[in-house]
Amino acid sequence: MPDAPAEQPAPSLVGEEYEVEVGPVAHGGHCIARTEAGRVLFVRHTLPGERVVARITEGHEESKFLRADAVQVLVASKDRIEAPCPFSGPGRCGGCDFQHVKPGAQRRLKADVLAEQLQRLAGLAPEDVGWDGTVEPVPGDKLPAGQVPQWRTRMQYAVDEEGNVGLRKHRSHDVQRIDHCLIAAEGVSELGIERREWPGMAAVEATAATGSQDRQVVLTPRPGQRLPLVELDRPVSVLRAEEQRGRRGAPPRLHRVHGRDYVRERADDRTWRVGAGGFWQVHPAAAELLVDAVMRGLTPRKGETALDLYCGVGLFAGALADRVGETGAVLGVESGKRAVEDARHNLADFPRVRIEQGRVEQTLPRTGITEADLVVLDPPRSGAGRALVDHLASLAPRRLAYVACDPAALARDLAYFSDAGYRVRFLRAFDLFPMTQHMECVAVLEPAGNGA
Repeated sequence: MPDAPAEQPAPSLVGEEYEVEVGPVAHGGHCIARTEAGRVLFVRHTLPGERVVARITEGHEESKFLRADAVQVLVASKDRIEAPCPFSGPGRCGGCDFQHVKPGAQRRLKADVLAEQLQRLAGLAPEDVGWDGTVEPVPGDKLPAGQVPQWRTRMQYAVDEEGNVGLRKHRSHDVQRIDHCLIAAEGVSELGIERREWPGMAAVEATAATGSQDRQVVLTPRPGQRLPLVELDRPVSVLRAEEQRGRRGAPPRLHRVHGRDYVRERADDRTWRVGAGGFWQVHPAAAELLVDAVMRGLTPRKGETALDLYCGVGLFAGALADRVGETGAVLGVESGKRAVEDARHNLADFPRVRIEQGRVEQTLPRTGITEADLVVLDPPRSGAGRALVDHLASLAPRRLAYVACDPAALARDLAYFSDAGYRVRFLRAFDLFPMTQHMECVAVLEPAGNGA
């Protein structure tokens, strides 16, 4: 019997161009448009209400939707500006989504995305969650159009085959060479990473700590390559990253080459040790701002018990411990081994703070805790999920603070909390990532039976 003919792939539409009217902004840094035939396009580098020529970057004849770049603007929005960054635009660096948008309009776009996600995924309007409908700028970041805040204290550079550093293009492994990054913090820029070549390297990660002079560079060599002689523009700690062989998706193993294997950050009147590769908010004002928002929402009282889930190096656990006092108690849970070591070091002067290592959804039930007064929940971009939300509701906290970096995950989890008997007392959104689609939210919840 002859073999069946191989199924032919659907014809690619990459490179095709369509003239379209641009519709609303969508989660992901793009706007929605439709071709005359009704095909849905997710278009970057445009704004609602514009008319543009959109060039397809991903998709084929059978795709449910196509991805595209606006390569020509026929009718511009009043919120459009010339992108300050020379490396931004179609086919270039994928780091900034909104370089072409006035700063105030960037925040309005983010607010539109958050409102849409809350309504679509949780059935919640801004007034249902005590949100005023705005994304708040960070003090000091509110600059005139054309000026870019230098906020990114951690930069991950890719290195091309010739040893030139750059940043990844959107949804690509290709490297856009750069000689500077406008959003990089001053402490990163002064290292001069972009002003030298990095032969044999696959990546260079630079960190400039907030509140200290600590600077750190992590180098990832290509297979079989050695580290170059590092001559940077100022004293800096240097580490080498080595992938964990045989453990797909595992974090790289880090080896100290010169200096400390951590940086010292400042927030909430304390110094925090953060190991190389550990999580710390990227915006220099973010940690202080988020601690303030969370503590104002929770109003901790002396003697209360609190949980800090996905606690990282212990930022919120320390803030809680300071406020619940010697008669209170705090449990932090974190999966990263190095982060747990740092958290225990950072909080060693609080005898009633305990840090457990493990996945939150597995570790928390094993602790035997049956009740808690307060909860801080700062999950990864994927969110907490229904099982963990249900478990937290069973502990009957009087208030819970949810810190979220993804509006879709936040909205889904708020719907789960609603099903579990919790309502949002208030929500705030912060523009901690100017020029990008990203934002950070803090939602404070309480039992639905409580008065407003």
